[in-house]
Amino acid sequence: MKIKDIFPLLEQMAPLAYAEDFDNVGLLTGNPYAEANGILVCHDALEAVIDEAILKNCNLVVCFHPILFSGLKKLTGRNYVERAIIKAIKNDIAIYAVHTALDNHQQGVNKIFADALGLMNTKILVPKEGFIRKLVTYTTPQNHIPLRSALFTAGAGSIGNYNNCSFNSTGSGTYRGNENSNPQVGQRGEFTQADEVKIEVTFEKQQESAILKALFTNHVYEEVAYEIYSLENRHQNVGLGMVGELPEPVTEADFLNLVKTKMQTGGIRHSAFTGKNIHRVAVLGGAGSFAIKNAIAADADAYLTADLKYHQFYEAEGKLLLADIGHYESERYTAGYMATYLGQYLNGIKVFASQTNTNPVHYF
Repeated sequence: MKIKDIFPLLEQMAPLAYAEDFDNVGLLTGNPYAEANGILVCHDALEAVIDEAILKNCNLVVCFHPILFSGLKKLTGRNYVERAIIKAIKNDIAIYAVHTALDNHQQGVNKIFADALGLMNTKILVPKEGFIRKLVTYTTPQNHIPLRSALFTAGAGSIGNYNNCSFNSTGSGTYRGNENSNPQVGQRGEFTQADEVKIEVTFEKQQESAILKALFTNHVYEEVAYEIYSLENRHQNVGLGMVGELPEPVTEADFLNLVKTKMQTGGIRHSAFTGKNIHRVAVLGGAGSFAIKNAIAADADAYLTADLKYHQFYEAEGKLLLADIGHYESERYTAGYMATYLGQYLNGIKVFASQTNTNPVHYF
């Protein structure tokens, strides 16, 4: 198996189309056509992790955070990023990052976070916008069922817990073909009015090429009439953060003790206690100050995230308990999840969870 043959599995776990626009995900360095010897899964692909990959004979490192986040103008080994990249290249080790592609997945970082705390009835905290598109096309009554089925097979028509979703309406279409036309119904040069079925289906934007291929392959018209719209609907199953409920309400102090134990954090910075018990909890792994208002709007009693600044604690406004549990701590189970996921699908290639602690923050 070549390294590139592992990419579909990585895309299944963390679709690159789910990543935020600012992010740098996918293959960062390395030869995708090299034979895969082994996979080392880590949180951060630091130089020490590359050393571990060399020791374990792994030529693919799958990391959560991209070691290459912005452009490099020089490779001289002057900082930790350049040193890691140089060592990876010298030792023919490929590096692949998932980051916000896994953050936005319904079963990704924040579901792992929520599960660690025992949250139930979870749903996305910040649903992704600008991600759903709609196809509208027109065909003959005889063609509409096989065409619609082909669109479903290509991935169209999935909405939450339902698939094969579409809206179909009948109407009358008109056209006149020129001397070079070959109409399915009617004759060239003649004005034709024919019965047609209008098919409407939604799909995720990364599916567009597959949807269009299915459309053109299975449509009977010489010229396929279709429209694609970008919808403003939020995708309820793709997005950042998670909100759920504890099995039973607990006091704020007991809740923070639970978090400290489950997430193994060296300390928690938090806003003033509200005096309310904690039942509904919002979480967002990594830097999540931007979603404080979302947590409040979701009626959360507490919001757990990381990298909060001084003045952002004021934004709790006494409406919830706002807690910064540490960036690494909020994502600490992610690498283990990735290793388990890959290991259960790959046969013949060893998958290792890195034993290198890459948390740059220490507690005294």
